[in-house]
Amino acid sequence: MAAAVPEALLERFSRFIAERIGLHFPRQRWGDLERNTGYAAREIGFPDSEAFIRHALSSSLSTNQAEILASNLTIGETYFYREKKAFEALEQYILPELLRSRRSNGRNIRLWSAGCCTGEEPYSIAIALNKSIPDLKDWNTTILATDINPRFLKRASQAIYGEWSFREAPRWLKENYFTKVKSNHYEIKPHIKKMVTFAHLNLAEDVYPSLLNNTNAMDIIFCRNVMMYFTPEHARKTIQNLYQCLVDGGWLIVSSIETSLAPYSQFTTASFNGLTIYRKDLSSPPKAATPEVYKEFVFDTAAADPGYIAEPEPPVYSCPEPPPLPEAEKAEKAPPPPTPYQQALALYKQGLYAEVTERLPVMLAEGQVDSGSASLLARAYANRGRLVEALEWCQKAIAGDKLNPALYYLQATILEEKDDIEAASACLKQALYLDQDFVLAHIALGNLFTRQQKPAQAGRHFNNAISLLKTYPEEAIIAESEGMTAGRLMDIINSTRYMGRSL
Repeated sequence: MAAAVPEALLERFSRFIAERIGLHFPRQRWGDLERNTGYAAREIGFPDSEAFIRHALSSSLSTNQAEILASNLTIGETYFYREKKAFEALEQYILPELLRSRRSNGRNIRLWSAGCCTGEEPYSIAIALNKSIPDLKDWNTTILATDINPRFLKRASQAIYGEWSFREAPRWLKENYFTKVKSNHYEIKPHIKKMVTFAHLNLAEDVYPSLLNNTNAMDIIFCRNVMMYFTPEHARKTIQNLYQCLVDGGWLIVSSIETSLAPYSQFTTASFNGLTIYRKDLSSPPKAATPEVYKEFVFDTAAADPGYIAEPEPPVYSCPEPPPLPEAEKAEKAPPPPTPYQQALALYKQGLYAEVTERLPVMLAEGQVDSGSASLLARAYANRGRLVEALEWCQKAIAGDKLNPALYYLQATILEEKDDIEAASACLKQALYLDQDFVLAHIALGNLFTRQQKPAQAGRHFNNAISLLKTYPEEAIIAESEGMTAGRLMDIINSTRYMGRSL
C-alpha cells in the first residue's frame, strides 16, 4: 500500500489544479484529491499518486494528462431525468413559450448539455423535445452535448445503458424510447440517438461562444453539477461565457445545489416548483457579477524583526513641467478616433452582439461597407441566432473579397447551423480550393463527413489537419480559430476519432 502523500505536497497540488484546470479542492477534500489522483496516475502510467503529483509540479502536464486528471477528479454520476423538476420546467414552461415564438419565425431550437458525462442528460433532453413537439420533423433542432472526458463521450455515443441509469426515471421512458439489447442493457432508439451531437470541450479552458465549436446562439443550456467543482474565479468566468452563448431570452439550468455557489447576477431569475432557473433578458440590463474580495497580505518586516533598521528613502527630485505643446502639434500627436469597425469589434469581444448588430449598420450607412465589417456583422448575427441576416452579411463580405477562404469557412459554419449540409460542404471545398492548407476547413469537413457516417472521407480530412497542425508549435494560435492553439485542435480531432472507434 502506497504511503500517504505529505500534506504540504497536497496543498501545493491543490493550488496547481485550481490554476491549471480550475477545480477546487479545499483541505477537507484532500483525501478525495489524493485517492482520485491515484486513479489518474495509474491510467497515465505512474506507480502512485505521489509520483504523479511530483511530476505534475515539476513539469508541464500535457493537455491529455490534464484532462485524464480532471475526469478522475470529477464524479461521472448521472441518470435519466435526473432532478425531475428541471425537465418539468423544460417541458411545461420553457419549451411551450419557445415553440410559440419560433413556430412562425424560423423553427430553430438549439440546446446544449455542458458537462454531459455519459449522455443520460442530453438524451433526456432529446426525449423531452420528442414528447413536446408533435411536428418535430419540421423543426431544425440542435442538441450539443460536450464533456472533458473522451471515455464518457464514447460511452454516450454508443447509447447503451444498464439498469442503474434508469433508477429514478419514469417507467414509460425505458418502455417507449429504448430497445433491450442484452441482459439488463438497453439501447436508445435511433430517432432519439441522432438528435444529439457529442463533442469534446473543456469548460475551464476552451473558447466559447464560438462558431467553431457550435456553442453560439443557444436557446437553453443545461450545465448541472459542473460549477460545484470550479474555483470561484473559474465559476464566474464560465457563467459569463454561458451567458454570452445564450440568445436573448435564453435559459440556463443548473443543479439546485449550485444556485448559491456562483454569481448569476447578470441573469434574471424565475422559479418553477421551487427550482430556480436563469434567463438572459437584454431588456433588463445585467448587473456585473460582483467578484469576491481577496485581502492582500503585506509582510511587515519591522514588526517581524524589532532590530530591523529601514534603509533611508532616496531623495526625491522634482522636475519642471515641460512647456505645453502648440495646438497644431497636439493635434498631430492625438490618436485617430476609432473606426466604426474598431468600435464594433470592441463590443463583439465583450459579447455585446446585439449592440454590434444595432450600431454597426448605422455607423456604416454613410460609407462603403467593407468586407471586415460585413463579416463581423455576420458573426454577431449568427451568435444571436439570426441566421438569415448572418448569411446576408456573409454574402456581402464575400462579394467584397471573393478570394478570402476564411469567408467561405464562415459561410459554411452558418449553413451547417441551418442544417444545410450540402451547401456547407460546398463552401468548405471552395475554401480549400483557395487555400489547401486551411486547417479549420479540413476539420470542419471531417466533422461533416463524420455526421454523414462517411469515415473514409472524414479520416482523410482529419489526417490532413493533423499533418498541418504538426508544422506549428503546440501553443501557436491558429488563424480563424478564435484563440485555439494547434495542440488543442489536435486533441479535439483525436477525441472525435476516438469516439468513432468501436470497442
